[in-house]
Amino acid sequence: MAAAATRRAASSLASRCLLSRPAASPAAVPSALRRADGARGLLPGLLQRFGTAAAAEEPISPSVQVGETQLLINGKFVDAASGKTFPTVDPRTGEVIARVAEGDAEDVDRAVVAARKAFDEGPWPRMTAYERSRILLRFADLIEKHNDDIAALETWDNGKPYEQAAHIEVPMLARLMRYYAGESSLHPDSNR
Repeated sequence: MAAAATRRAASSLASRCLLSRPAASPAAVPSALRRADGARGLLPGLLQRFGTAAAAEEPISPSVQVGETQLLINGKFVDAASGKTFPTVDPRTGEVIARVAEGDAEDVDRAVVAARKAFDEGPWPRMTAYERSRILLRFADLIEKHNDDIAALETWDNGKPYEQAAHIEVPMLARLMRYYAGESSLHPDSNR
């Protein structure tokens, strides 16, 4: 535990030194790497957005709670067939966030059978492209509505910078769902 705190402090110190190091001139820093406020330093903005060191010295506790830790199969949250779980660990502290169901081949088989049945016999294949598009757009709306919680969970689970998750990755997921919603109208069955 002390080693992790030492690494965190050293990484934070190194990042602060790199960010405060003056550049020779504004022209020496490519425009894509300059911050909008004109601040200079070695790779300003980029290290703040994508650096591996947390800006805070002490790890923060996300305000979100882990809800489901089971497998989602056939529209229901279920335990792994084996009953096994594995710990998902906060990479900043090494503390266990939650114990998550550990799926194996039997669980994969159950999920594939349920997905195939839903695809063949469920409502999705009978929907028009417009109806499918509305569902994907609603999903994108929900991702955007819960952006901060999703970003906090992603940051907590894998240690990436919150800014990267909140301002790039989660919004990109919402945009991807909107893209697929539009794509659904380009397929031959879209006139149903």
